[in-house]
Formats: sequence, C-alpha cells, structure tokens
Amino acid sequence: MSIQVLINGLATGAVYALIATGFALIFNVLKFSNFSHGATMTVAAFVAYFLVSAKGYGIVPTLIIGALAGGLVAFCGEFIGFRRILKNHSSATYFFVSSITLGTLYEGLVTIKVGSNFFNYPQFFEKSTVELGKVVISTTDLMMLIISTVALGILAFVIQKTRIGRALRAVSFDRDTAQLMGIDSTRIIQFTFVVSGVIAGLAGVFLGIKYTLYPSLGSLVVKGFIASVIGGLGSLTGAVIGAVLLGLVETLLLSIMGSGYSTIATFAIMLVFLLLRPRGIAGSNVQEKA
Repeated sequence: MSIQVLINGLATGAVYALIATGFALIFNVLKFSNFSHGATMTVAAFVAYFLVSAKGYGIVPTLIIGALAGGLVAFCGEFIGFRRILKNHSSATYFFVSSITLGTLYEGLVTIKVGSNFFNYPQFFEKSTVELGKVVISTTDLMMLIISTVALGILAFVIQKTRIGRALRAVSFDRDTAQLMGIDSTRIIQFTFVVSGVIAGLAGVFLGIKYTLYPSLGSLVVKGFIASVIGGLGSLTGAVIGAVLLGLVETLLLSIMGSGYSTIATFAIMLVFLLLRPRGIAGSNVQEKA
C-alpha cells in the first residue's frame, strides 16, 4: 500500500468515524440505531452550502455552520420525534419507525427546496494538492483527516474527563438508575442527540466537499453504519477502529478493483463480521432498554 493510498484511506476512514460515532452515541444511550442520522448530515451540508454561496465564507466558518445546523436538526428531532416515545417507554420498533420517518421528512424537505440538482462547494484552497517529498496528497483529504481527528479527540475528552461525559456514561449503562441518582436523563439524552448532530454536520460538509452535494447524500451514512457494525454497535472505540479499517480497505480496493467491486466487498466484510463476530471488534452483548 503506497503512502498516498494510506493517507487517502485514513482521511476517508476519519469521516466514516464521525458518522459511526454518531450512530454509536445514540445506540450507547438508547440501544437503537438512529436512521435519521444520514438526513441530518444532508440538511446540515445544504445549510452550510447555501450560507457559503451567499456570504463567501471560508472552510472554518463553513464547518462551524454545518456543525451548528446538524446540532439544531438533531435537537428538533429528539424533541419532536423521540422524547414522547421515551416517556411512553415504547419499544425499539417505535424508535426505528420514528427515525426512518424523520429521515424521510428531512430528505423530502431538502428535495422540495433544491430539487434533484447537484451542487459543488467552492474551492476553499488555492492548491488542490500538497507535496510531501514524492507523495502528492489531496489538500481536502489532509484537511478532513486533521479536523476529524481533532473533533474525535475533543469528543473522547468530553466523554471521559468531564462531568457531563460521566453522566452520559451512567445513563448509557442504566437510564432509570441514573435518574434515581439525580441525573437528568432527559437532558443527557438531548445532549447526546445534539452532539451526534454536530458531528453529523461535520461529516456532511466533508462528504459534500470531497464528492458533491445532492439530496440523497445521506445514503452515504450506510458506510458509517457498516463501520459501527464492524467495530461493535454501542462502542465508540470500536466505531472509530471499524471506520478507519473500512476507509483503508475501501480505498485500497478502489485503487485495485474500481468503485463497483469495492462497494460489494465492503458489504461482504460486514456480513463476515455478522456471521463470525456479531458483537464486532470492540462491542459487547447488550439488552434492549428502549
């Protein structure tokens, strides 16, 4: 594997890690997969795009706007779609239906606004590539790798070293007991959704910059879901490991086999993990709590 392919794979894996971590956060707390996550990415990416086009902002304001938009969309989704279901102690089936419905609603709103057109973010960098010796690296890939790594590092610090992070871990272990111990589980779940939305917004902007922007951009969320399955649903560490491995394997297969076969191969890898190790690399058996 060449250094160029390695860095491209790490950059792609870092973005997949943002998506997978968003899945893992929600699954960790509520024990269900939030399938409106991809639509949150799409909405946030389009909000950032239109504000960039109108105001001519650079990459940093664009990412901030995308992250804030993702957090706001996730906040609204939690308040409208999930909180009442939580209060009624509904089953995971209701959460599944609600997340699918919300995702469809978000994508429908985007489609009404922009139609089926494709959009391109402006060129943020004067040079499209960076030369490191004999290695030529895409500036976009390098930016994605650095910023995604920083974002994941900040998230890990918050979860492991802060009071709200400890509360989140307590709620993920047992929501009812945490409530009895004085932790406001509703607020922690709301915080989890917002954080998940923020990193979804970052991922959406990255995907829009790297590829192109279109209403069904959220379909790429399946890569993050595959990474979560490989790493172990509910495990943040596993989500990152699975995403990086997926990014590396996908980039390597893309350079060897082409896009069509590489997609098939990534699904095959997920099926192998489901058959041989359903818990994933770092996952553990969990009981449904939702």
